[in-house]
Amino acid sequence: MFHGTITEELTNHEEWSHYNENVIQDHKDFVFVKFSGLHLKSMENLQSCISLRVCIFSNNFITDIRPLKSCIKLVKLDLHGNQIKSLPDTKFWSGLKHLKLLYLHDNGFAKLKNVCVLSACPSLLALTMFDCPVSLKKGYRHVLVNSMWPLKALDHHVISDEEIIQNWHLPERFRTYNCRLFFNFCPALKKGSTYEDEINNIKYVISKINEIMAHNSPVLIVQRWIRGFLVRKHLRPLFLCKKYQEKLIDETKWIYIHKRFEDKLFKELFFPPETNITGMLAHRKRGKKKLWVNFH
Repeated sequence: MFHGTITEELTNHEEWSHYNENVIQDHKDFVFVKFSGLHLKSMENLQSCISLRVCIFSNNFITDIRPLKSCIKLVKLDLHGNQIKSLPDTKFWSGLKHLKLLYLHDNGFAKLKNVCVLSACPSLLALTMFDCPVSLKKGYRHVLVNSMWPLKALDHHVISDEEIIQNWHLPERFRTYNCRLFFNFCPALKKGSTYEDEINNIKYVISKINEIMAHNSPVLIVQRWIRGFLVRKHLRPLFLCKKYQEKLIDETKWIYIHKRFEDKLFKELFFPPETNITGMLAHRKRGKKKLWVNFH
């Protein structure tokens, strides 16, 4: 193992290609960085990685994450198992507009006030902070859940409606920490995982969280019923009209034409009666002439 900055360690590391298979000379093109368990103490050289989307710096000696300020395209950030005790201000987190998964468990956070700056992150869906001193604070989960509006999962459990709506007591199935709401969305890292593997994992985690919420949130269930009712009500005339047309078509299929009506039907189809203006005028003239003769 090595100690020092990222450049000093990793450019000379014998397994450099193993930790990052997308090595490019220009750091601006980096989209995936995975340096886990290398005892790193600094993230300074990530300032130039403006295209970074997946950053894994778990189990190191990191204390300051402000160099990530320029990595505005981050989707997943894994910093668990470090020595971080404080987080940057709200301006830092408001710049990470695409960040959805943030793993900060097993760090040194001790104050709820400092952790609440994460509320500025506009797209954060899942957060881990267990095994941190702050997780032992009274009301820790209540404060985080109600200060981060986009958040859907915290510390292995999807957020329940009971935690958001005050004084709402739900049946056992929908209560906080119910087994139906449990989901380990930060499993152990796989050795040799690629950027495609990480992107697929991000998609799976997000879809799984949404699935759990859809089946275990009374609010979402009622909303789904109401939307279904309104859609059916709006489209009902269309379906009734279509059903009526299909009924007419089915009835016309079984009409039997008798022999005595064949000649009449043939005549009406191929020799229709006069309906144009000239024919009507001629008919009226003949009628007037007949009346005039009878009168005289």
